[in-house]
Amino acid sequence: MKTLHQPHFDSIDGLAQRLAAVDYIASREIATTVYLGFNLEKPILVEGPAGVGKTELAKGMAEILDVPLIRMQCYEGLDESKALYEWKYGKQLLYTQLLKDKLGEMMQGAVGLAASIERLHAHDDLFFSEHFLEPRPLYQALHQERGCVLLVDEVDKSDPEFEAFLLEVLSDFQISVPELGTIKAKVKPIVFLTSNNTREMSDALKRRCLHLHIPFPEAKLERRILERRVPGLSATLNRELVAFIQAVRQMDLKKQPSVSESIDWAKTLLLLNAEHLSLDLVKGTLNVFLKFEQDIASASEQLPALLQQARKDAESPRASHA
Repeated sequence: MKTLHQPHFDSIDGLAQRLAAVDYIASREIATTVYLGFNLEKPILVEGPAGVGKTELAKGMAEILDVPLIRMQCYEGLDESKALYEWKYGKQLLYTQLLKDKLGEMMQGAVGLAASIERLHAHDDLFFSEHFLEPRPLYQALHQERGCVLLVDEVDKSDPEFEAFLLEVLSDFQISVPELGTIKAKVKPIVFLTSNNTREMSDALKRRCLHLHIPFPEAKLERRILERRVPGLSATLNRELVAFIQAVRQMDLKKQPSVSESIDWAKTLLLLNAEHLSLDLVKGTLNVFLKFEQDIASASEQLPALLQQARKDAESPRASHA
């Protein structure tokens, strides 16, 4: 089996630079884990709150390796047929109807029921070939000529039974189709599995993967992310925005603002031609990064104190030179 895991990266820093070139700013921990997973040829189980860049990491790797990203979104009730393949029964039925006229020719010369059935059996495999097969994400990943990045997204939402099936596929990168036989990966894919921790993953899955937890970023890293993703944002507004978001995350909220929502807020402020955070401006745009009414109400009550703290943090020498 061929592999994508070739020495594309000389070092952890080299990998971090390649990710930065496709607008993914990786912490040292992220870059180290991906570097090790790549060279050890192990899947990476990426955990952490929603919106911190778990899916974007897989997208970034696919871009720098110049291979397709194949994404399988997990959900409760997901089974093998939805993950691997399904037969196109409608197409099989249509072809059966169209070939009715040929049935007489096929049966010509057959004497008795046994002989007729034998004639039919000689042709039934035609209806269970890849021509009538609907490939799903796992099947597609095994068939990529140049390899791919396989993203198993939100694996924690799938059932334990599907997790056990997934382990079998990831261990050998091959599947068994009863009508076609064993199908092996043309090129071993690079695998990322993401989890929002809605349920505990099995020890067996964790044992086969490298573990990476992506938390909300520290202020310095979040400023770097905004510099890259929202290039028109001024340095002053960048510092104030990040300091405010960091302060809000210390509150007891139903949902803390994620990095993706920080980016959305930065784009919003840029669209409104903001130069500094003001009380009215923040109050009018809280719904961009807070998604529950009770969270908006809580933040509104503490808005003056939060804004004062954010300005203080943003103006500190440490923030200005970080």
